[in-house]
Amino acid sequence: MVHGVDAVPVRVEATCRDANDGTPRLLGLVDACVREAYHRVLQAFYALDLPSPRGVTTVNFAPASLKKQGSGFDLPLALALAGSAGLFPPERAQGLFAFGEISLRGEIVPARGAVSVAIAAEQQGAAVMLCSPRDAATCSVVEDVLLLGAPTLADAIFWLAGRRELPPPPVRRTPIKATVPDLADLRGHTTPKLALTVAAAGGHNLLFSGPPGTGKSAMLRRLPGILPPLTSAERRAVLQVQAAAGLPTTIDHDRPLRAPHHTSSAASLLGGGPDVRPGEITLAHHGVLFLDELPEFRRDVLEAMRQPLEDGTVTVGRALRTVTMPAQFLLTAAMNPCPCGYRGHRMRPCICTPRAIARYRSCLSGPLLDRLDLQVEVPALTPAELRAPPDPQGSSEVLHQQVMVAHDRQLHRQASAAQSTFIKNARLSDARLLEVCAAQDPAMNALDDILRRHHQSPRGRVRLLRIARTLADLADRDRVEELDIYQAAQLRGFAQGALD
Repeated sequence: MVHGVDAVPVRVEATCRDANDGTPRLLGLVDACVREAYHRVLQAFYALDLPSPRGVTTVNFAPASLKKQGSGFDLPLALALAGSAGLFPPERAQGLFAFGEISLRGEIVPARGAVSVAIAAEQQGAAVMLCSPRDAATCSVVEDVLLLGAPTLADAIFWLAGRRELPPPPVRRTPIKATVPDLADLRGHTTPKLALTVAAAGGHNLLFSGPPGTGKSAMLRRLPGILPPLTSAERRAVLQVQAAAGLPTTIDHDRPLRAPHHTSSAASLLGGGPDVRPGEITLAHHGVLFLDELPEFRRDVLEAMRQPLEDGTVTVGRALRTVTMPAQFLLTAAMNPCPCGYRGHRMRPCICTPRAIARYRSCLSGPLLDRLDLQVEVPALTPAELRAPPDPQGSSEVLHQQVMVAHDRQLHRQASAAQSTFIKNARLSDARLLEVCAAQDPAMNALDDILRRHHQSPRGRVRLLRIARTLADLADRDRVEELDIYQAAQLRGFAQGALD
């Protein structure tokens, strides 16, 4: 059974005995969906002309203290009933993982969370998992479990009885390259495109601010096209999240992009509900979460994301159970500088009062803005800039190659340090950060000067160094130099005039 994105193994047992009262008994805190499964399964037995259990049927779902819900219990319930009716030797089902919904005609169809169940089967040391053919193909990313897809309940029962062979396991699908719009379509914006490259290379959260129509959202939606491709472990985690949420699962190289509307509730972003399903921040795991019109989001929703941004996980508490789900995402956001949107515009005047601007800005707290490493202004382009030919150095392909250079440097650096898990620059610890920066006195003096002028906290110092380390990686340098510090300060949103 799936809780959040993880599956909890449940043992299903059934017994039948002759009695006048044929009312079935389903034990173990089952919900209405599981109780209805008994009647769906019986109809499937009739449709397939299979002998059905007779007398009083008692089915137990263990552990009994855990509430059982979801249509994935149809197949294990049907197999337990078939075993109690003597359709196959009971020992053939020992240690078997089964998961799937059964139609009234006896077909085994996909159910929500199959990848999570396959991963649980792998962790439990199971040799075989029985499911629908479509789920077997989706779960092919789980390599240490034999996945067998049974088209119908009869196929599953006759396979357990040793009277029929199931189709061979699905061929593992090769990841495909999804189509993402090219950044070359957008003219100008050299600094914002640099910020996109830094965010993609080091995993830094990014905020674009500027007038309407300047290309903020268009650039941020093209960010997945320059990110490093998913590794096999990351692809498996993404598929697990998609399956647990009941979304169509896709196997491709590109990282997920989630862009919830600004009217979204805290539960839709963080996850929740009676059966605790993943929210948007979990659906963006190993990908990008894009919040357009950032100040329009409810303040309590934005504040609730502060802890997942730091920890990479989100914990949803309920009276009977607490569920922790992964949430390692790259946060990107876009906003206007004021309610009318034209504050600081080259040609159009701003009509907002200082009070209106202050109220608009107050929607974003200081601690939340502090977690947005890169804060870049996106100005309106002139007609001459819009007519300019596309810059070949600003295409997604060129920027992706630069990102991969920085990504490979990080991988090599961490392999040299014998680190088992890959940690992006944006999440480097303080001690490790100073070691990998290897900055000399001129760079550290520039850092001290910026911190003093802009009254930065120790956290601000760490974030500046992380950005500078990514800039040095993009330039393929071992040491962080003075130029990297000043450029990091500019991308952090500090006024350039204060640095001159």
